[in-house]
Amino acid sequence: MAEPEKQGQLAVLKDAFGLVRREKPLAYVWCALIFLLVIVGGYFAGVGLGHPIYFGILAIPLGLLAGFFTFTRFANTAAFSSIEGQIGAGASVLMSIRKGFSTTPAVNVSRNQDMVHRTVGRAGIILVGEGTPAVRALVIDEKKKIERFVPGVPVHEIYVGNYDGAVAIRKLQKAVKKFPKKLSKAQLREVRNRLKGVGGMNMPIPKGPMPKGVKLPKR
Repeated sequence: MAEPEKQGQLAVLKDAFGLVRREKPLAYVWCALIFLLVIVGGYFAGVGLGHPIYFGILAIPLGLLAGFFTFTRFANTAAFSSIEGQIGAGASVLMSIRKGFSTTPAVNVSRNQDMVHRTVGRAGIILVGEGTPAVRALVIDEKKKIERFVPGVPVHEIYVGNYDGAVAIRKLQKAVKKFPKKLSKAQLREVRNRLKGVGGMNMPIPKGPMPKGVKLPKR
């Protein structure tokens, strides 16, 4: 029964390699350099201790680990670069947070394609405004609507964009996770049930491997 999961992970890794090759072609050179530096460092450390071959061999798995860690950092950057500026990029990032959060994309959208996404977690309800500064009006409208359905539940606001007070798309996950937990698990289930009737709209979500898909390090 574990085989399908392994195939899924291999497919994700394959997509990640292709993404890095397209967005950050020099990444493989840097990964190789990191690997060689660790091997050389291990060898010369062994020379100082009188066992160069032994320490050189020990450095091989460390070099592989360092090289793969470097690759994951490049994959992280490439993933965000590949969707930055696309419609629905914020929703794509939010929906890649697998644990503790559930996201409904595009609960409010304007004619100029500003949009609001709703994420629910132990911190309460997080409204993410994506687009221009004018999206603040959409967030305010959505906040008023939510307060009618689930009064008393904390509602937070985050804005994604290139203006004062907004966060970059690559920092969105960190911004969502920084809010303190306010709801119990039972309260969270109740909030989610109440919001089921307040859905979003059908919208294109940028495709591609997100950091969580390849188990990239948390920021």
